[in-house]
Amino acid sequence: MIGTPEAFSRSTIEREGEPGAAWLAELPGIVDELLGCWDCLPDGEVMHGGVGIIVPVRRRAEGTAVLKVSFPHPGNVHEPDAFMAWNGRGAVRLHERDDERFAMMLERADPSTLAEVADGDEVAAVAGRINRRLAVPAPAGLPRLRDQADAWEEQLLKDAEELAHPLPRHVMEAAEATVRDLGRTQPDILVHGDLHAGNILRGEREPWLAVDPKGYAGDPAYDAGALLKSRALTLIAAADLRSAVHRTLDVFAEAAELDRERARRWAQLHAVQAAFWGRRHGFRVARGGSRLDWLTDFMDRLAKVLTERA
Repeated sequence: MIGTPEAFSRSTIEREGEPGAAWLAELPGIVDELLGCWDCLPDGEVMHGGVGIIVPVRRRAEGTAVLKVSFPHPGNVHEPDAFMAWNGRGAVRLHERDDERFAMMLERADPSTLAEVADGDEVAAVAGRINRRLAVPAPAGLPRLRDQADAWEEQLLKDAEELAHPLPRHVMEAAEATVRDLGRTQPDILVHGDLHAGNILRGEREPWLAVDPKGYAGDPAYDAGALLKSRALTLIAAADLRSAVHRTLDVFAEAAELDRERARRWAQLHAVQAAFWGRRHGFRVARGGSRLDWLTDFMDRLAKVLTERA
């Protein structure tokens, strides 16, 4: 029976409470059942992300793979649907799925990620090329991002009224305008939904492969925000934050063959939303203390920089 990483167990209970503890108690049995059902054996150290564990396995008939089991949550429902639509195009392949147990058997990729690459232009270019490859027609049944626009606008107004923050009025107005202008009229294109550098792994079949999609239908430019937020440590160290942010955006948009202005506007909305989210809930990597203050301050600064056109 597999062991659950201690850090994963702790974070799951902190986030999910009693339901998380109950699921963790069942998790080793779930994994054992799936290993038997899919005729494979453990083949390496158990890893984890934010919401699921990854068990490297060797399939008796077809070589190596990984078993992923995620905490049952609405945000994880459409991950296998996205993988099926891509069928290996810019993302790991889906071999098996068990929707009831939020489990998948996936192509194994190298655990090293694009986030480990030192060259910022290469990071942005690879992410852009992956974004372009993932932009295929969305299958029916996926959540449409345009259906979230009313909730986005309502939350922005509520956050601005209820939370103390340093964001100028013109920054808030720019985010609200993006929801009005872009949010309600999005195409039915498959969108990863969380395409940051940590969710792009080195592969063998292709140089880089995406993992952990949310599986939305919407505007491919939406994913520019996830990349910029994930580059906090690199961008904040730049001598000129404005130049560094706009350079990243330029390289990403060109590689993705996206309208650069749409990408900027989506990224600005993401940054404003993240600044408020941090104040209300903290971030997965920082629930409180000085690190949370630092990240929230960075999101404020990022939102302000992205409000300006290059």
